[in-house]
Amino acid sequence: MQEDSPVQNENTPDAPHTGQPQRAGRRNRLIVLSAAALVALGLGGVAVATTGGDHPAPAAVSLDAQSRAEAASRADRSARESSTPVASPSPTPSPSAATASPTPAKTATAKAKPKPKPKKTTKPTPAWVNPMPGAAVTSCYGQRWGTLHAGIDLALPSGTPLRAAAAGTVTQAGDASDGYGNSVFIDHGNGYLTHYAHQSRIAVTVGQKVKAGQVIGYEGATGDATGPHLHFEVHQGMWNQIDPAPFMRTRGVDLGC
Repeated sequence: MQEDSPVQNENTPDAPHTGQPQRAGRRNRLIVLSAAALVALGLGGVAVATTGGDHPAPAAVSLDAQSRAEAASRADRSARESSTPVASPSPTPSPSAATASPTPAKTATAKAKPKPKPKKTTKPTPAWVNPMPGAAVTSCYGQRWGTLHAGIDLALPSGTPLRAAAAGTVTQAGDASDGYGNSVFIDHGNGYLTHYAHQSRIAVTVGQKVKAGQVIGYEGATGDATGPHLHFEVHQGMWNQIDPAPFMRTRGVDLGC
């Protein structure tokens, strides 16, 4: 008896339980192979980017290389900029120097003190002076017309001031008689007296203290006089007349005789 074997009719389609598993297996293998290929392709792209191969790198790798190149460029530029010498800033003045007040300026801001006016200095009056400075000598001490002319005659216009020859005290002031007219006698306290005769007007009184050069009267022609003049005598003790010329000369006064 012949075994029955399954006979497949060409018009009969494949059984569903035998065809579907085969197709699913093929799809799974294709997916696995595609994933492996992608991984391999990525690794290859990294290798190409690092080794500098001829094949272009994937887009992700290209972006990473560009970033690294820019970073390297910045690093190189910063190194070059830091190596360039930079001008050191000018030192700023310290607060003490900036705020310090200028020492010489205080003379400029402050008002200059006015210079003190020089004091007028006058020469001290000598101990002895000419009783009528600038006068002309009309007669010296000595014999005249058979009598002693006991003094020196000095002439200037009438009214010229007469001055004390030295400091002293007035002992007589008025008419001295014996032709002297209005006269003044001054005792100088050293044993000597001076006599001023023929005055037109007397300017001192008895007992008055006078200084050298002080006005004691005015020239005139009272008494026995031919014209206005001063008859000047020096007495070593009252009425002991001596030559006035050498006496005054030793005291720094030249009367012209």
